[in-house]
Amino acid sequence: MLVNMPPRARTQKKLGSICELQTVSLKSPLGVIHISCCREGIHTIELKPDYKECGCGCVCADDQLKLFPECVSCVAWLKAYFKDPNSTHTLPLPYIHHPILQGGSWTACVLRTLQSKVCVGEVVSYAHLAQLAGRPRAARAVGGAMRKNPVPLLIPCHRVCLSSGVAGHYMGCRGDHLKLWLLEHEKNNTSQ
Repeated sequence: MLVNMPPRARTQKKLGSICELQTVSLKSPLGVIHISCCREGIHTIELKPDYKECGCGCVCADDQLKLFPECVSCVAWLKAYFKDPNSTHTLPLPYIHHPILQGGSWTACVLRTLQSKVCVGEVVSYAHLAQLAGRPRAARAVGGAMRKNPVPLLIPCHRVCLSSGVAGHYMGCRGDHLKLWLLEHEKNNTSQ
C-alpha cells in the first residue's frame, strides 16, 4: 500500500551545498510517514496521522531500487520499529543529514543525547534530559529542541515527557494521543 512511488526527486540547499532529495511515503499504524533523504542521509521524517487507516505493520513498495541506500535503510528501520521496537537495536541507525545535527548547537547536543541515552521503553523528563545534556537548568530549552527535531522516531522525542508524568504534545499535534500510542507500543513490546 504505497502512497507515493516512485520517489520524487528535488533539490534543497543544505550547509552551502545542494542536496538532491528523494521523498518516499509509507503507511504505518499511525498514518502516512514521509521520508526525505539525499545520498548522504535522512533529512526529515513527517508523520501524517490518520486513525481511519490504522493497520498493522508498515508497508512500502517492493521496488526500492531507485531509492538512495539511506532511504532504504530508514524504511527498513521504520518497518522493524513498528513490528517490534526492540528489533531496531540490531539494525544500523540511518545516517541523519540535516543541518540541525551537523553542528555543535544546543539543539544538536540535546537531540544526540536523547538518541544515545534514552532507550526503547524508557521515558525521561525535559528536566532530566537537560541534565543529561549538561545544562540542568535548561528544561525549557530542551522543549525547544524537541520541537525542532527533524527526524522523529529516529530521534525519539516521544520519550520526553513533563516532570509531572503528563505526556504533553507531540509533533505539533494538540493532545498526547500520538505520543501515548508510541510509548504504549514500546512498553508492550519491551515487556515480552
